[in-house]
Amino acid sequence: MKTTADEKYGQIFTVSKLTSEIKNLLEDNFSFVWVTGEISNLRGPGSGHLYFALKDEYSQISSVMFRGQVQQLKFLPRDGLSITGLGRISVYEPRGTYQIILEYLEPAGLGALQAAFQQLKERLQQEGLFDPEHKVSIPLLPKKIAVVTSPTGAVIHDILNVLNRRFHNIPILIYPVKVQGENSETEIVQALDDLGARADIDVIILARGGGSLEDFQAFNSERVARGIFRCRIPVVSAVGHETDYTISDFVADLRAPTPSAAAELVAPVKLDLQRKCIEMEARLMHGFKKTCTRLRNELLHLSNRLDDPRKELTRLFLRTDDLTERMNRAVLHLIQSKRNPLEWRVKALCSHTPRNVIDKGRSKLEKTNCNIINLFNKNFYLWRSDLKRISGKLHALSPRSILERGYSITLLLPGQSLVRESGAVIPGDSVQVILSKGSLMCEVRRKINE
Repeated sequence: MKTTADEKYGQIFTVSKLTSEIKNLLEDNFSFVWVTGEISNLRGPGSGHLYFALKDEYSQISSVMFRGQVQQLKFLPRDGLSITGLGRISVYEPRGTYQIILEYLEPAGLGALQAAFQQLKERLQQEGLFDPEHKVSIPLLPKKIAVVTSPTGAVIHDILNVLNRRFHNIPILIYPVKVQGENSETEIVQALDDLGARADIDVIILARGGGSLEDFQAFNSERVARGIFRCRIPVVSAVGHETDYTISDFVADLRAPTPSAAAELVAPVKLDLQRKCIEMEARLMHGFKKTCTRLRNELLHLSNRLDDPRKELTRLFLRTDDLTERMNRAVLHLIQSKRNPLEWRVKALCSHTPRNVIDKGRSKLEKTNCNIINLFNKNFYLWRSDLKRISGKLHALSPRSILERGYSITLLLPGQSLVRESGAVIPGDSVQVILSKGSLMCEVRRKINE
């Protein structure tokens, strides 16, 4: 009796049929499974899908994740990264191979949020957003403080209590935002942009209370980080507790371990500040008095070295009188010395002089007399010019000459201390203004600091 192939070998499958049966069996029994392994041979073509092998020590399985699921990842897959994923088993019939189509991935052990945090931190750090040279110093005494946080809860109350206790006169602007959940990132970024455009804000506190890593998502987002970096006003990040760190902490100009600590960092204690001001004022006054004493001694020393101009003028006048007298005597002596021979000659000629000799002698005498007068005038003008020049130099060295040019000296009464700048007096002070002629007793009504 002849037997068929089915009777001899049992059911015979075609390759397509067998592959289809295996596909149905796998997909029915492994609809969705969790699998863990290490990424290898990662490829990301232009389609946006990811193709890679998921392997462990003994085996590997082809894996694929389509673009829609890739866009929802909170981290960036890379070769060598251990992950845990959820997917469904599928068989690629043309090749007879099976693969897992992944719907969800997270780094094994860390979690997606932690991995996303670490990757964003590394990327922003490489861009220089955390560099110290970008940090802006917090002002010692801000004229106005802005607080960006939830308007409800303990955080805002803690901040306000600390600020009012330390320096209750500082104006505070509360900018209410959501600190977690939908639209929280948008509201925080908008708050930073709005406050950064204002001229009356000196510092911003960005705060929220404690929570989990999931609660801190808004403060670990790239949008908020770049909003802080973009803000021209210094930002103090106060998110969570002392052990909590967020991306905003690294980008901000200053990190505070808690919201209450942020309030303490931006607002000084009023009494401490007043005490420091008093100490600085005392030091300034001491330095001012010391400087005045030193300058007074220097002025006295210079005054002693400078001769009295009146003494020099007296000496010059006496010398001028002496020279004038000597010149007169010389002229008279010259005239007398010339007159005696002339008289002798006139007498000699009188007995037997022709008129032309007399006329010639008279002309010579007149010429000599003219020369003497010219010589006298020339020397006199030269001496008078020297006298004026020396008098001018001495006058320029006199302190009174400075006052005659329109300047004045102002002394603070009653101590008569020298006033060099407007900061040395206050409205209501009495001052003495010394002029080139006389002085004025004045009262300060207003001062202009320029």
